[in-house]
Order: sequence, then structure tokens, then C-alpha cells
Amino acid sequence: MLKDRSSIGRRTLIQAAGAYGAAGWGLGARAQNSSQRTWDKLRGQTIRVSYPGPHPHYDAAEGLFDDFTRETGIRIERDRTPYLEMKDRQLAGMRKPQGDYDAITYLVVWKAGYIKEGLLRPLDEMLADPSLAMPNYDFKDLIPAYVQAIGVAGGPKASLPGPDARLYGLPYGAETSVLGFRRDILERQKLQVPSTYGELLHACEVIHDKEKIGGVTSRSQAGHQITHAWLLHLSPFGGQVFDAGFRPVLHEDPGIKAAETLRRLVETGPVAAGKAGFEEMQAAFLHGECAFYLDTLAVMGPAKDPKRSKVVNKVAYAMHPSGTRLSGQTGGFGLAIPKNARHPEAACVFIQWLTSKANDLRVATLGGNAGRWSTLANVDFKLRNPEQGMLPFVLRAANPDWRPLIPEWDEMSKNVIGQVLPDVLTGKRTAREALASTVPQLESLLRSGGWIGKAVPTGAAKG
Repeated sequence: MLKDRSSIGRRTLIQAAGAYGAAGWGLGARAQNSSQRTWDKLRGQTIRVSYPGPHPHYDAAEGLFDDFTRETGIRIERDRTPYLEMKDRQLAGMRKPQGDYDAITYLVVWKAGYIKEGLLRPLDEMLADPSLAMPNYDFKDLIPAYVQAIGVAGGPKASLPGPDARLYGLPYGAETSVLGFRRDILERQKLQVPSTYGELLHACEVIHDKEKIGGVTSRSQAGHQITHAWLLHLSPFGGQVFDAGFRPVLHEDPGIKAAETLRRLVETGPVAAGKAGFEEMQAAFLHGECAFYLDTLAVMGPAKDPKRSKVVNKVAYAMHPSGTRLSGQTGGFGLAIPKNARHPEAACVFIQWLTSKANDLRVATLGGNAGRWSTLANVDFKLRNPEQGMLPFVLRAANPDWRPLIPEWDEMSKNVIGQVLPDVLTGKRTAREALASTVPQLESLLRSGGWIGKAVPTGAAKG
């Protein structure tokens, strides 16, 4: 996790510090006048923005677009696309000499591929430019684990902080993992809220036996869904997919422990746990078919919605349980500017405005995800959303190195790791056998991508 600006790397926003004042990156009067003059010149421009829909965070954000135009005079042309179709549309537009988009939203796992192709514009210099910098933006208020996982690239493992790391995006619609639990069931069975995996597994067994429902809901569908489920347990047990030199280590003890834990959780899970994707996994919890939910915080809104949830007023949340350490997921969406954008300066204004303190709070209040510490600390927000009171603690433990962020990861997740983990659930292979069988394929993909033997930058932080 980032502890301060310097951990991002010398070339990533360190240079920007001079453009922002010492007091929370607030601009001085001269910089404010400079940015105002530039922003005035941008009035009348139209930016085309690619963003997902339907999506709870961006459905809320979309409600602010007209306000942006009123305040800045910059119009927005909207390209709202189901997120599974967004990547192909964005790639087609960003590979042209002159682009289709001025600002895009992207999933964290797309970041490395976009950057490898040179499709994104680094934000360092733009945010350091006094004529573009938004007054009182306060970069340090952005949640560091989200900034690093979603926005930073170029350090060790392609995404960790280091001298060569740069900022390519701002987190927006970012997510971490939480443990949701049924208060009524735990009280009835006299169980404490699990803080460790040992306690969680015990509680699942008790609930499965005595309540005759599932313990925890989990993704288990072959491909990237089951890989996601395994990753949820890998980091808390101290594991990684690759070490700092891109040597596969997923088949070592932490990876084995994570796979065995996934098997035990699915065995005591809901009836349909064997082939569940995200929707089925979440629905099992919302329909009262299990007592625990361990996955993205995206469940918080639906769990409060009587139209979607049968467990309204029965759910509370806790930190992701610890294995050998506290950890938590980092994922979700970010905002970036394509290198071939027609109006990059107007796009820079847009992404700053949308991720500013005031508008982060507005979107979170409307049902989006908070991206700033100040939003989570806001008294009114906490009163309206008491279930999110534990997020500051969760996010301080969140791991930016949650998954490999290299272009080859999509293939590895779907077609290599995600094809052997089902064998662990069915007992066809042991966890050790299944994970070890992936190593030759992973090494081949790493070799073809140029990652094996890749030097780790001097002074790089370890994952």
C-alpha cells in the first residue's frame, strides 16, 4: 500500500507537488488564476466519454454530467456500454490516428495491455501543470491502494511503486473485499463474527449443519470466476501468483492453502455453489441461502434494497478475515485519457472534477463507491451508510498487488488457472497437483511476453 506520495516513484506525481500547494495540494492564487484562464478557453469543447452501464457507480456519476457542463462549459458526448463490450470498443477507438474517446473508464486488468500498446496518456505532467490543475484537488486524499492498483504502472511487476512508475489513471468505481454476515444467524448460533479463516470455516460448518443453509457464498464457475475466488484467499495466506522475478509460485504452500480453503467453503456453501458466477454468488446471499458473503463491497447497495434483497436489516459487515496476515482485494474501474484523444485538456478537467472531494461524496451518497478518505470520514455520509463504517480499516489493509497486472493475466486467469481449480473442488486432483500443472503454461506465457528474466527496478518495493 502507498504510505505517501514518494512511494509511487519519483516520476509519478512527485513533480506535481510543486504545482500544488503544501496545504493538501491546494493551489495558490497564481495557479488558480492560471487554471481558470485555461479552463475558460476550453468552454464549448465536447469530449466523448466511454463508461459502463448499467453499473451502480457510473449510473450515479452520470447524474453529475450536466452539472459539469454548467460549471465548465465543456459538453459531454456519452458512450454508455455494457462493460463486457467496452474493451473492444475502446481498443478500436484508441488504435486510430485520431481517437474516438477523450476519456475512458477501464477495468484494472485492462490497464497493463493498454499501456503496453502505448494507448494511454501519462497524467503526471498534466496534473503538474498549474494551468490544468484543479484548485484544492488534494491528491493525498485519494485512497492509496486504489491509486496504486488502478492508476500506477511501470514499476516492479509492471504495477508496483518504483523510480520508473508513472500515473496513467485515477480510481473511479474502485472496489475492495468485505465479509458480509447475517447478524440474526450468528446470534442464534452464538457465533462470533469471524476475524480469521479458521473461525470462518468453523462457523460455516456449524451453520451448514444446524441451519441447513450455506455457510459462505463463493464464485466457482470455471475460468476467471473461480480464479477470482481463489485470489480472495491467496493474499490473506501470504501468497502470490509470481514472485518479483516473475517466477510462478502459486503452487507453493500459500496457494495450496488458498485452494483447499476454497474447496471447504464451497462444500459447506449454498446448494448451487458448484458452478456459481458473480450474479449467482451474490444472489445466494441476497436470497437468504447462506450466512456469509466474502467478495466485493458491491453487495452493500443491493443488500439494502427491498426489491433485490430478502435480508434487508439483517446484514452487517466486517474486515476480510486474516490467514497469516490481513489483506483485501483491490479492483474495479479507473479513468484515463487516451493518447489519441482530440481534447485531452478538457478530458483532464473532467476526470479531476469527477474525482474531486465534493463530487466523490455526491456520487457515493447516490450509491456509488467512495474513492476518498474524506468521503468515508464525512459525518452525514456515515450516518446514512453505517454499513460502510468499517471500510477505512479494510482499505488500509487492501493489497495493491492482489493479482498480476500484466497483459497476459487475462489468458492465465481464464484458460490456465481457472481450468484446473474446478478439479480441486471435485476432488479429481489435489490442490498441489492442480496448481503445479499450470506452471509450464504460465512460464510459456511469461516467456513470450518477455517477463521471465525481466530486471526488477532498483529500489523497488516488494509485493
